[in-house]
Amino acid sequence: MYTEFTRERITRLRMKKGVSEYKMSYDLGHSRGYVNNISSGKALPSMQEFFAICDYFDLTPAEFFNTDVADPLVFSEINELLRKLSEKDMKLVLDLIQRLAGEK
Repeated sequence: MYTEFTRERITRLRMKKGVSEYKMSYDLGHSRGYVNNISSGKALPSMQEFFAICDYFDLTPAEFFNTDVADPLVFSEINELLRKLSEKDMKLVLDLIQRLAGEK
């Protein structure tokens, strides 16, 4: 279950970021086929490499595995920006989100 999810999540995140398997492999410090081996199911990253992949996408491991979030990159960016807001502004954003979600 998690093997397939991990492969597909890495592929989707890589494509959303707009980088090739080749470029991502080199960015992570590996040979050109490293990400291809993961994507094709020939290998899985070690824990250390998994953390490096999460860092590469600016995600926490929890965000990576959160299946409730269709686009973890956008979700992560929103979270990062929310942390910079004042409490008053966060309440305004919360009101807006609740209205958009039909909860108000």
